[in-house]
Amino acid sequence: MVKTVALTGGTGFIGSHVARRLADAGWRLRLLVRRLPVHPLLADYPIEAVIGSLDDTRALAELVRGADALVHCAGAIKALDRPSFERVNEAGTSAVAEAAMAEGVGRFVLISSLAAREPQLSPYGASKRAGEAAMEWIMARNVATTHRSWVVLRPPVVYGPGDRESLTIFRGAALGIVPVLNRPDNRLSMIHVGDLARAVAAIVTTGERVNGVFEIDDGQAGGYSWRQIVEAAGAACGRPPLLVPVPAMVLRGLAPAFQAVARLTGKATILSPGKVREMCHPDWVCRPATGLLAAGWRPAISLEVGFAETVAWYRRAAWL
Repeated sequence: MVKTVALTGGTGFIGSHVARRLADAGWRLRLLVRRLPVHPLLADYPIEAVIGSLDDTRALAELVRGADALVHCAGAIKALDRPSFERVNEAGTSAVAEAAMAEGVGRFVLISSLAAREPQLSPYGASKRAGEAAMEWIMARNVATTHRSWVVLRPPVVYGPGDRESLTIFRGAALGIVPVLNRPDNRLSMIHVGDLARAVAAIVTTGERVNGVFEIDDGQAGGYSWRQIVEAAGAACGRPPLLVPVPAMVLRGLAPAFQAVARLTGKATILSPGKVREMCHPDWVCRPATGLLAAGWRPAISLEVGFAETVAWYRRAAWL
């Protein structure tokens, strides 16, 4: 019998890749969407669309009705203020978890962020941690969850085809000059969106009961320096880039100005004081997600291969 997976955030960068991977694995897709059509990358897939949002209890109930698994990808990575982050990343996650609990969904996967490990750095990180806590509390308060599986995935920097956030690095590399927006010796992990999507598919498909919070990356021990990342981007673009360090002091000075413009225009910016604190944090290296081995998942895409694939996609899409 074909199983149904309910998915939020399926029209976003990560969510669209997760949806395709699950469909290819034989799952029937039911997506929460704000409008139609759903997403160009999903045009060839049969999808049951539920029109609504994270604050629409009727739509959430319809989304999870009869579903075998729920994958919550929806979230805000930029917002005008802290309440806006909390409304999506905390209250939205809580609402989705409540709906899943009420329906008795057997597997719940929450796509969080490695930023949740350091919630004191930014409103974004704090809201992601709060969303995790809300979901765990909802699951734990009901003894019936003993036969259910819940997993929180904390990916670091996610890149790949369709990603607009990492595009700036590749555009700079293609031009031969890339600003380094934090200390060059800071370390961070990376993961290709395809590997992340495979992990989600493995978790919802496995017969094993997998519970817990997992940091998930491409398996590179110790992560990467920004220099390594930029040089890898240059190699993928076919030219060695010039690295131009941007001192933290400059970033801290620019962030309030960007925020002021965002408030005037009503359009959120990624460059905020909280984001600067995240960027200047020295350690965004994932801890090994050994618990996911039970689900049969291991990373398969190296940075070099992943960057080459991403650049090729950008060029086909005329983004680069």
